[in-house]
Amino acid sequence: MPSMQEGIACSRFDSWAARVLFAIALFLFSTFSWSQEHDMGNMPGMNMDTPTAPENAAQAAKHLADKQESEFNHRLAGSFVIVAGIFIFLESYLAKRWSLVRYVWPVCFVAAGLFLLIFSDTEIWPFGPQTPWYALTHNLEDLQHKIFSIILLAIGYVELQRARGRLKAQWAPWFFPIAGVAGAILLLFHVHSGDMQAPHAMETMGHIQRQHRWFAATGTGVALANGLAGTPQKWQQLFKKAWPVLLIALGILLTQYTE
Repeated sequence: MPSMQEGIACSRFDSWAARVLFAIALFLFSTFSWSQEHDMGNMPGMNMDTPTAPENAAQAAKHLADKQESEFNHRLAGSFVIVAGIFIFLESYLAKRWSLVRYVWPVCFVAAGLFLLIFSDTEIWPFGPQTPWYALTHNLEDLQHKIFSIILLAIGYVELQRARGRLKAQWAPWFFPIAGVAGAILLLFHVHSGDMQAPHAMETMGHIQRQHRWFAATGTGVALANGLAGTPQKWQQLFKKAWPVLLIALGILLTQYTE
C-alpha cells in the first residue's frame, strides 16, 4: 500500500510540475512575441536621430576584438552543446560498450559553465583591469553572463549526480526543464553592450537580438521536450529522442552566431 501511495504522489507531482513548466513556457512565448514587436529605437543609448561618426583606428580595432571574442564564446559554447546532444541521443547504444557515457553530457554542461564563468568577459581580472565586483555591479551584460554560467553549472551538477545515482529526489528530473526555460527567458532580455554611435550599430544590435530570440525559442523546445521525456505519456519515447536533437540544433545555432 505505501508503494501505491508513493506512486500516486509521484504522478501528482509530475502533473503539477508539467503544468508549471507549460505556464512558464506560455509566458516565454508571449514575451517572445512582444520582443519581436518591440521598437529598437526605445532601447537605452540608441538615438535614431544622431548621426554616426566614422571610427578611428583604435575604435575599429577594439570593436573587432570584442566581436571576435563574443563570436568565439558563442561558438565554443555551441560546440559543447552539440557534443552533449550527440552523446544523449546515442547514449542507449554507446552504454552497451562504455558504461561511463552517461557522464559525458553533464560534464559538457559543467565545462561550458566554467568557461562562461571564467573566460567570457576578458575585461574582468585576471585578464583585464576590472574587479569582479565592479564588473558585476556596473555591467549588466557581464552579470547576465555569470547567471548563464551558474544555470549551466547547476544543470550539469544535478544531472551528474543523477547519473551517479546520488540524487533521486522527486524534483530532480524537473530541474533541467525549469532551469532551461529560465535561461531561455533571460536570453530574451540579454543586454549586449556596444557603442551605439558606431557605424551600423542599429543593424548589428537587431541582428544580435534576432539570433538570441532563436536561441530562446530553441532552448524552450529543449526544456519542454526534456520535461515531457521524463513524464509517462503516449509520446514519451518520441520526446526522449526529440530533446537531444533540439539540443544539437541549439548548438548549431550557437556555432553560427555572428555580429
